[in-house]
Amino acid sequence: MARSNGGDAVFVTDDDRKVFLHRLGQVCESHGWKVQAWVLMGNYFHLLLETPEPNLVTGMK
Repeated sequence: MARSNGGDAVFVTDDDRKVFLHRLGQVCESHGWKVQAWVLMGNYFHLLLETPEPNLVTGMK
């Protein structure tokens, strides 16, 4: 889970959400992650990821 500072919006438009999901897909593909569940709200998101390799830190950078 990640939340914005002070309740500011993380995702303002649908394009913001699309860009986030596109980038998440790229990172999952390059790191071998599997997304089990996700939700994008205005000022936070939740991700449930399966990481077969111990590479969560490198992917989150």
